[in-house]
Order: sequence, then structure tokens, then C-alpha cells
Amino acid sequence: MKKLIQILFFSMFLILGVQQIQAQTASPPPPPSGTGSSGSSTAGGGAPIGSGLFILLGLAGVYGAFKIYQVKKKGEML
Repeated sequence: MKKLIQILFFSMFLILGVQQIQAQTASPPPPPSGTGSSGSSTAGGGAPIGSGLFILLGLAGVYGAFKIYQVKKKGEML
């Protein structure tokens, strides 16, 4: 089971690393249209939430796997 956890951690960091490299090499977004007084612009410029969401999902998956490992180790699993 320890080997499985090591593989999960390695794969999570590998996926996140590739994602960060792709995010850095992406082209910049197009300039906003208009003067900003009209249109549907969001407050704060519309911050990206994609990478933070993937980090939280990855951490939640690792936490869930760890909890399942603890329950199986105690022998309380049905």
C-alpha cells in the first residue's frame, strides 16, 4: 500500500507540473474590447480559477485515499 501512495503522489506532482508548464507557455489573452464603461466586464478582471481548482481536487483525492488507507489498516472496512 505504501508503494501505491508513492505512485499517487508522484503522478499528482507530474500532472500538476505539466499543467503549470503549459499555463506558462500559453499565449496572452486578447485585450478587452471597448473602453470598459460598457459591456459585461467583471470586477477584478475575471481571475482564473482553473489551476487552483485542480490543486484542491488533487489534495482532496490524496486526503480521501489516505483516509481509506487508514480505515483499511485498522480493519474496519466492510
